[in-house]
Amino acid sequence: MDMGIAGRRAIVNGASAGMGKAAALALAREGVDLVISARGEARLLATAKEIAAQTGVRVVPIAVDHGTPEGRERIFAACPEPDILVGTCSPPPMTPDYRQIDAAQWQATLDTSLLGPVQFIKAALDGMVARRWGRIVNIATVAAKYPLELRILSGAPRAALVNYSGAVALAVARHNVTINNVLPGMFHTAAIHDQLTARAEQNGSSYDVEVARMVEGFRIAAGRFGESQDVGALVCLLCSQFAGYITGQSIVMDGGSTRSTF
Repeated sequence: MDMGIAGRRAIVNGASAGMGKAAALALAREGVDLVISARGEARLLATAKEIAAQTGVRVVPIAVDHGTPEGRERIFAACPEPDILVGTCSPPPMTPDYRQIDAAQWQATLDTSLLGPVQFIKAALDGMVARRWGRIVNIATVAAKYPLELRILSGAPRAALVNYSGAVALAVARHNVTINNVLPGMFHTAAIHDQLTARAEQNGSSYDVEVARMVEGFRIAAGRFGESQDVGALVCLLCSQFAGYITGQSIVMDGGSTRSTF
């Protein structure tokens, strides 16, 4: 299915692995030229090379922290007029005890998960409005909608980002610019693999055992973790010509672990 976005230009932040990489690859397969960013240079360069080889589109990697003003400046210098903006980041540490969260952890996650994305959205919108076409998608977390102590550092800042996105989406909708959020639950990503592998070492188990425990503990109806490419496909759809009437929405992807009619 042709999504109608060939030749568009996209910035995808947090794109070296996991859901960000999946979103970048899905867009590239539709003929979208990319500027991708992440902090880890080696993995980012490998991802850029892989996507370019698979799809033939132009992929420019920028190894920076997109939560900093300097990082944002370098990314926009490489793509000053993006048609599409997709943002995500590695999840912060799990927090089994809210009392152990310190001020430095709060500031770090606010910079990366809230303040940085807000500044990116603000900087991209004027051009999108002037050109009367734009798509912005934040890959956030289901914890933004369903609070959980284990994911406070992830959920709280992104809940604020979802609120901001919904408000701004209404202000720009008449210009054919949309802003939406994807709220993933538990997925197989590099970050989750590292976290659960470390937990497995502590418990004398394995990654698969820890995944099974979380599937049972969170009562995931699908009986498994999700795959990053599923998030990438949804992001691509929200960035397509067919999604111009979808805006200000937060779409949960969690395999049925949360239970809500709306």
